[in-house]
Amino acid sequence: MFLALAIVFSACGASKTVRLSRKVIKGSWTLNTITYSAAGTYNVTLLSDATKECFEGSTWQFVPNNNTGTYAISDANCSAGQRYFVFTIQEIDPETGLYDFLLKPTNEKYKSDTKQGFRLKLTSLSDSVMQWQQSLTVEGKPFTISMNFSKS
Repeated sequence: MFLALAIVFSACGASKTVRLSRKVIKGSWTLNTITYSAAGTYNVTLLSDATKECFEGSTWQFVPNNNTGTYAISDANCSAGQRYFVFTIQEIDPETGLYDFLLKPTNEKYKSDTKQGFRLKLTSLSDSVMQWQQSLTVEGKPFTISMNFSKS
């Protein structure tokens, strides 16, 4: 009976790849650059919060054991301060190693005021760098925003 329960509980847990990703993402990161897949000037508000210029240089903290985190914008020309979020990592393709990263902004108590969340692709994750991509359509054409982090 104990063996049957152990099998059931292990089958319901996160995959080994997702568990490893949670371990790697843990800690402090800096969002260094944000790039677009097409040249041009765009008025983009990321995460329904701030512009590209405000996010570049922001510091992020991930606490995977309870899927919470914070980021802080420090640019004096922006609405500076600390923000809170909850996140999950979902493996979408074990062959390519791609993941979905779901991020939901919250208040200080990690409760969502808007119930709004953002689905990003976690396209690269190592001990020192991470990249998220968000795919959109601009003027009927595919458009990708890439957010490039380094571990602090």
